[in-house]
Amino acid sequence: MSKTNKFYITTTLPYTNSDPHIGFAAELIKADVIARYQRLQGREVIFNTGTDEHGLKIYQQAVAAGLSARAYCDPLAERFKSLKETLNLSFTNFIRTSDEHHEKAAQVFWQKCQDNGDIYKKAYSVKYCVGCEMEKTDSELVDGHCSLHPNREIELIEEENYFFRFSKYQQPLLDFYNANPDFVVPIHRFTEIKNFVSSGLQDFSISRLKSKMPNGVAIPGDDEQVMYVWFDALVNYISTLGWPEDEENFNNYWPAIQVCGKDNLRQQSAMWQAMLLSAQLPLSKQVLIFGFLTANGQKISKSLGNGVDPYELTDKYGGEALRYYLLTEILPFEDGDFSEERLRIKYNADLANGLGNLVARVSTLLEKNNITTNLVVNDKSSILRLTTESGLNDYQFHRALQYIWQDIAACNEELTIKAPWKLTEVSEIAAVLKPLAARILDIALMLQVFLPLTAEKIIKQFTQTQISKAESLFPRLIAEVETK
Repeated sequence: MSKTNKFYITTTLPYTNSDPHIGFAAELIKADVIARYQRLQGREVIFNTGTDEHGLKIYQQAVAAGLSARAYCDPLAERFKSLKETLNLSFTNFIRTSDEHHEKAAQVFWQKCQDNGDIYKKAYSVKYCVGCEMEKTDSELVDGHCSLHPNREIELIEEENYFFRFSKYQQPLLDFYNANPDFVVPIHRFTEIKNFVSSGLQDFSISRLKSKMPNGVAIPGDDEQVMYVWFDALVNYISTLGWPEDEENFNNYWPAIQVCGKDNLRQQSAMWQAMLLSAQLPLSKQVLIFGFLTANGQKISKSLGNGVDPYELTDKYGGEALRYYLLTEILPFEDGDFSEERLRIKYNADLANGLGNLVARVSTLLEKNNITTNLVVNDKSSILRLTTESGLNDYQFHRALQYIWQDIAACNEELTIKAPWKLTEVSEIAAVLKPLAARILDIALMLQVFLPLTAEKIIKQFTQTQISKAESLFPRLIAEVETK
């Protein structure tokens, strides 16, 4: 296949300082929909995720646990990796920044930036949020604390470190933004980052003293310093492709579409792009900035201790139900408030009474009346509908699912009105059920990108010559679960 048939999408890499929470699950699921949609169109897809395992906060927690950073991260990294089965994800690459190949790639990247004159050393003093692993100005602090991590004390760092010449790339970044008007989605986030860059860029620290914080990638030629966590972590987007050794794979798949939360806007769409310019590599293809998930109006985060465990939710409702809820109730580029009560309501109304009931009624009647069908999978038709009518090309996942569920509702309504169970002639019953079976198969084909396991079950069931009743897709929730 040519490069035009290659597609690469990557999430951010979450810190392995605690278990996964639902905010990252939502990011993974949205990226997964995009990856599956591209595969349906015949593209070879790399879908990357993984874990970020360097930096001060992981080092502090590893020391407290009496473990090396890698040993501390091992079980947590496995928890993130296991989301693949739990949420029915299709990622192809899972990278850990403590992997030997990644660390070597980060060193090569550093050397390229240094050779280009963009890395220098100086003494400095800065206020630092360990939660963000970012420097903070006084204007970014609220009552002396980071607004994103109000429970953490701001640390004062005074040392000699290496710096990256971010300021050098102000105009090249603005030129790139102007030449690529869809580079950051949504548009108001693009405006935000353009305003940030236009206001002037300050060079940023890209190393830490190894004696104070040894959990980092060694800097070429300097045994006393390690790389600042953000510098090395961002390189994962290309090291996962085998860069710098595997030039063919890199050239085939890079640049990527990157997805992240709004707290990553600056790092993904400005810092990383400037680093790529310095290393003389192509810039990213597009950056999608998703909103935050909140709980009771507060951002769900590890530092606030209000995380919602996706594993607990999937144990109760299943991965497909959680996917459906997060794609329909949480708008892609806006903040959304998680509600388990709404998840239960959506499960019963849309999945059990809507899709599940439709599939069960039609398949039962086909089997009962010995009506055979010869339905054929036509992915091209479903892709065309998703592309032209559903809004999926604009990443409006909720609109696409609303479009599909309108079809489900129409099928249920038609089934109720025509009431084939009241008819006596098999030919008349078949005239009602066969077109509905074809529509259900088409619905399942469109659902492949959203609810892959559910779609697979329906496709298997409705491509049999004799369609028969199967196990309920979404059993209605029993009172015990509903009242938890």
